Amino acid sequence: MRVAFLGGGNMARALIGGLLERGIAPGALSAVEINPAARETLSKKYGIHVSTAPDAVMAEAGTWVLAVKPQDMRAALASVAPRASGRLVMSVAAGLPLALLERWLGGHRHIVRAMPNMPALVGAGISGACALPEVTPEERGRAQTILGAVGEVIWLDAERLLDPVTAVSGSGPAYVFWFIEQLAHSGERLGLPADAARQLAMATVLGAAKLAAASDEPPAVLRERVTSRGGTTEAALQVFAEERLAERFAKAVEAASRRATELGARLGDETPGGAGGQ
Repeated sequence: MRVAFLGGGNMARALIGGLLERGIAPGALSAVEINPAARETLSKKYGIHVSTAPDAVMAEAGTWVLAVKPQDMRAALASVAPRASGRLVMSVAAGLPLALLERWLGGHRHIVRAMPNMPALVGAGISGACALPEVTPEERGRAQTILGAVGEVIWLDAERLLDPVTAVSGSGPAYVFWFIEQLAHSGERLGLPADAARQLAMATVLGAAKLAAASDEPPAVLRERVTSRGGTTEAALQVFAEERLAERFAKAVEAASRRATELGARLGDETPGGAGGQ
């Protein structure tokens, strides 16, 4: 399996590192990156072929991973679209619909759209993915190998579900970071040293997530087991209920999903020949 990355930013580097750890040879991977510092990192850290523009090495790859910024994707694909035939093209760029990628690739339909998340940088990510009907089982397997190198993969039948995926797992790490931040700040306000409060907050979130992942019981049951009648946890959860925190959190995630849909529509509208211009 030969894979070429169009773009060499954080997500591309995470996937490259994950594939190398899984035993893929550096010679099977290549990248196109215009930023000199990023090119140097890719070359020195991973030992892969890196170029400033699509070249013969990229042309040899049977799989292309599109990892440039969404607003730069149309220009980046202009020079490679004629050579897309016979290749699996996988996009990890947020907000770009499959129909738009197909148009920019001159009608090529062997495309997988994926939404990985930030923990992929430490091999603990999760990706939502959706494929056009023309993607073969073998090609889907290739996409699974690439995304699976940095975490779990969930395949979805409907592309519209990638917007909720973006809201839950794409943006989700920010919610967790925010919670860690607030838990640590609360500990400080109660008199804990800042370092201790931060360590307690991070270890608690990490430990709770590990326990939930290892348990056959749903999080609601685990929560009830921590909550003794009349105890400290119940006192805190009662405030959450009084402040209707669950409803507010649901509204926040719905807002993120709605925004993902809006951004995808805007990218199409701003493109000559896009859905909004027809």
